[in-house]
Amino acid sequence: METDTGHERTGGGLGLFELSLPARVVVAGGVAVVTLATAVHLAMMFLHVAPSNTVSKRHASAVNDYVYPEFEQNWKFFAPNPLQQNVAVQARAELRSPDGGTTVTPWADLSARDGADIAHNPLPSHTRQNELRRAWDFYTANHDAQEQPSGLRGRLSEEYIRRIVVSRLGAGQQDRPLGRVQVRSVTSPIAPPPWSDEQAETKPVYRVLGWWPVTGADLAEASNR
Repeated sequence: METDTGHERTGGGLGLFELSLPARVVVAGGVAVVTLATAVHLAMMFLHVAPSNTVSKRHASAVNDYVYPEFEQNWKFFAPNPLQQNVAVQARAELRSPDGGTTVTPWADLSARDGADIAHNPLPSHTRQNELRRAWDFYTANHDAQEQPSGLRGRLSEEYIRRIVVSRLGAGQQDRPLGRVQVRSVTSPIAPPPWSDEQAETKPVYRVLGWWPVTGADLAEASNR
């Protein structure tokens, strides 16, 4: 005569209450941590995307520190008129020779370098995804059409993108240090699809900035990156 046992009724597996007390404490602690982390994440993202309110204003600094850059929100893809152009940031350098002469390097497409590092990479660097793009957006938002800065943020944006460029180009080439750097953007409109009757100019538009002298602080910052 066969009898059912608790072990047979559970199909041979161990239930939570069949674990030792220390194991149950560890499992319960893990569940609590995951639940708390999920709740904090959902709360932060809700405050970030929700309309401005008393709570989001009071804790704006904490919310922004949590969201950026890992959980940055960008809704342009879903906008009624999504972004329809590609913007590439390029740079070149003026190298100083020992005899006092100078040599200008060809334009280097920094955006293309970032794109190559991101393509087919399952875990791309946030630096490659966001640093250069956000730096250029920061610059254009704080300069007018004549490249005049608007206040302290304008000067700060110049310093920021200059140091990124110095870091990407390196301190120099063949024992010739950097003297100055120049930045430009190339905006290429995306052609409409074949089935669309929309007409659009596809000729690239260049925005060329002036030459910026490279300072010792720029080189020191680049060496620390």
